[in-house]
Amino acid sequence: MSASPASTLGRGTKTSKASKDHKKPTPAALKGAIQLGIGYAVGNLSSKPDRDVLMQDFSVVESVFLPSEGSNLTPAHHFPDFRLKTYAPLAFRYFRELFGIKPDDYLYSICNEPLIELSNPGASSSWFYLTSDDEFIIKTVQPKEAEFLQKLLPGYYMNLNQNPRTLLPKFYGLYCIQCGGITVRVVVMNNVLPRAMKMHYKYDLKGSSYKRRASRKERSKPSPTFKDLDFQDMHEGLVFDPDTYSALMKTLQRDCRVLESFKIMDYSLLLGIHVLDRKPLSRGSRCDSRRGQKVLYSTALESIQGNVKDPEPVADDDTLGGIPAKHKDESLLIFLGIIDILQSYRFVKKVEHSWKALVHDGDTVSVHRPSFYADRFLKFMGTTVFKKSHPLRGASSKRKKNSLYAKSVSQEILSPLKEMKEEKKAQSMDNLDGNFYSSSKQPDLLPESAVSLKLSGKEEEDYENSEDRRASSSTIALDDPLPSLSRSQSDSELDVYLPHTVSPRRPSWS
Repeated sequence: MSASPASTLGRGTKTSKASKDHKKPTPAALKGAIQLGIGYAVGNLSSKPDRDVLMQDFSVVESVFLPSEGSNLTPAHHFPDFRLKTYAPLAFRYFRELFGIKPDDYLYSICNEPLIELSNPGASSSWFYLTSDDEFIIKTVQPKEAEFLQKLLPGYYMNLNQNPRTLLPKFYGLYCIQCGGITVRVVVMNNVLPRAMKMHYKYDLKGSSYKRRASRKERSKPSPTFKDLDFQDMHEGLVFDPDTYSALMKTLQRDCRVLESFKIMDYSLLLGIHVLDRKPLSRGSRCDSRRGQKVLYSTALESIQGNVKDPEPVADDDTLGGIPAKHKDESLLIFLGIIDILQSYRFVKKVEHSWKALVHDGDTVSVHRPSFYADRFLKFMGTTVFKKSHPLRGASSKRKKNSLYAKSVSQEILSPLKEMKEEKKAQSMDNLDGNFYSSSKQPDLLPESAVSLKLSGKEEEDYENSEDRRASSSTIALDDPLPSLSRSQSDSELDVYLPHTVSPRRPSWS
């Protein structure tokens, strides 16, 4: 790390006059205190019985002092003395249970091995630590962000109950460490970009265009994080199959509406792209403990709604939950999640937007009212970043083939019906010749077909024509156009047939 995080993390915190004489902790001591503090807080919860979360549980803050020599309640350690504050411990325990995280697995992931420091990807002046098993991110937050998260917890609780599949950050704990005059607030979250998967491209996307291009310093990094204008220059959109695209956009739309209801803006979509055709997957940096733990809904593919098929394994390895996509002729795995949601549209943000709008187009700056921000964010993601693949050409020929099959089937069904009607007509002609009464004994009741004897010659001719029209119109309805009829003839016959209903007992045209 180029700069000491101890001095950086102390920004925005209040220190007493006496604490200035204390020696500031080293980065290693600070990480050790964070691990020890989280381990103590989670272990202390084991003595508390399981129960439903109450409204007052969201505002609880537990504080304990951990001296280096230890006490009756705290273990001894080789770090400087520090104070630990745990926010809403019972509520966060419920969140971890909702995602299938067992207390022992949670402690093993965070406390078993040293945390891995990650470079700061944005301008939030936050520091990130990754657990060795690739499961959790520990991020430092500002005092206002920690305060806002605690106020957000009741709504966050309700949203998780209804929609555990979400691209929103999944918070597993909120803690505060006061050590040597330094106050550090950290939140434990899900890891969006697995370290074991090589990310050939990384983007921080907001849907705005004002100053949304990576700096020269950022571009010089081994793994830079690009922005909105860079994406438009480097990619023409990531193509998904229709089901995956629908599930992804549905999840994004629901998550943005949740953020809008909480008056949250200035969030980003963290997007990682792995190109499958470039290099085989490598698992060298992944700890074996990952195999024994699987957080529910933690991967990108699990976080989107819909019946999306899992991608096929590549090179005898899994895809780590990436979403399959295409870009031109390249096969991709997409990893994504919404980040930086702890920015509310407060008075300071309103002033910032008003000032930026004076010098630039107000609709292009990142800071904007939540409703406009959500609409612009979704439009950019649904049209520029993510695109739906078009159906293959074979689909239209398949539909044509099915229509031809239906046409042949309809002809097969209609042909015996036509033969029966012709036979019936021939029988009625025989009756006109007197063959019907060839029997010596006449029946008491005449059959229904005998009523045709009472028709005049002109009526009989019209009736026969109506039978032909009925057969021809049925054929036209299923097999259009009919080649045996001219356009004028078929139209005239349809006009005659459609408004009338023919009855053999009482002609409708009489």
